Amino acid sequence: MSETKSYPYATFLDIKFPALTLVDVPSLVKACKDKWYNQTLCKVNDSVVRLGVMQGEYHWHKHDRDDEFFFVLEGRFIIELEDRSVDLRPQEGFVVPKGFVHRTLAPERAVVLMVENAGIVPTGDEG
Repeated sequence: MSETKSYPYATFLDIKFPALTLVDVPSLVKACKDKWYNQTLCKVNDSVVRLGVMQGEYHWHKHDRDDEFFFVLEGRFIIELEDRSVDLRPQEGFVVPKGFVHRTLAPERAVVLMVENAGIVPTGDEG
């Protein structure tokens, strides 16, 4: 039996805003005190839209069955892949395809939207 790893990230997988309600991103960003915060905003079909308020770096990981889309609202957000880094600024996005080992980092506080399969494990697949 493998041990469950503990990560210093505030990750909330509950759906904050059900269908037919206003998705209020500014209030969540303003209230955020965590260095690495991830909140599921809403579900759209089989995918979820998540809000990330981040500063610092995430660990290297991959998702064997799921792509991830990142879209920067504020700040600077870097996606490191094994062979290169992608430096995103506001109003820029990037898809990390399933199976690609990656890590993300934010040199200063960044606000990012993520779109991914509802069943994805944010910290990556073990193995």
